[in-house]
Amino acid sequence: MKALVTGGGGFIGRHVVDLLLERGDTVTVFARGTYPDIEARGARLIQGDLQSAGDVTAACAGQDVVFHVAAKAGVWGSFNSYYGPNVTGTHNVIEGCRRQDVSRLVFTSSPSVVFDNRHHRGADESLPYPERFENPYSETKAMAERMVLEANSQTLRTVALRPHLVFGPGDPHLLPRIIAKARANRLVQVGGGENRVDLTFVEDAARAHLLAADALQRGALGRAYFISQDAPVFLWGWIRELLNALGVAGPRRSVSAAAARRTGAVLETLHRLLRLPGEPRLTRFVASQLALDHYYDISRAKRNLDYTPQHSMTDALKRTLPDLKARCL
Repeated sequence: MKALVTGGGGFIGRHVVDLLLERGDTVTVFARGTYPDIEARGARLIQGDLQSAGDVTAACAGQDVVFHVAAKAGVWGSFNSYYGPNVTGTHNVIEGCRRQDVSRLVFTSSPSVVFDNRHHRGADESLPYPERFENPYSETKAMAERMVLEANSQTLRTVALRPHLVFGPGDPHLLPRIIAKARANRLVQVGGGENRVDLTFVEDAARAHLLAADALQRGALGRAYFISQDAPVFLWGWIRELLNALGVAGPRRSVSAAAARRTGAVLETLHRLLRLPGEPRLTRFVASQLALDHYYDISRAKRNLDYTPQHSMTDALKRTLPDLKARCL
């Protein structure tokens, strides 16, 4: 199989590339930067910009499947800064697939596309998109996901994956940020600490992408799929377990979810009005994510994609800790 991976130099993308190479597929990575280590492993690198239709269309030439992993992620920034990479970029990928007769497209989405500031307890893919979003990442990813699913046809089969809170060796965002705040004594527990969440080990998230590409041959078409370890954890207990294993003190203070959201709203307003650099220390979206339940039913992925996690949460954490010790301490 000939596969193009957009964002193949990123966290999930690198693992997708590795799994494709391991099974003998021909892999092309489309990215803005250069990655000599990826080329050394046998992948071809094409540098380009997702917002350039010409760049994307050229990269799609001769491919059997496109894994569209690249995106601008984050919880803060202008709508336009997310719209270009996430919406225009996805439109270009869809059109590139059509023009180059690529038959399969696997899109990396996110559960945040359906997050509506309520508890999600074992929710499935029947959850609707919310009427309003609290950050441009979620909104633009929802727009992109809709485009991908609506593009499904007899000639271009599409699927969207929603891996939840991906972690593992090489994680550039999720756990390093938590560790950095804890080490600076700025990590505060939001809520009562009883909320349960799903996480996804990056190797399983990547494997789900390959399973989805193969399933598109069998008819798992035009649908979204939640992906996780299928083992919800009590978020704050898990964070404390992680920090304890690293010898870092856990949060000593806690605030209610309502108070955290009020603080997030104030900080967001100040950043907008004063045009402050960086991002607020807390946003309403992050406050809700830290305090609410959000775990999902992955029965559809098990049934249609033959996906089952290969790693327990205990094993996944053990495999992640050495990397975190090396990079974050």
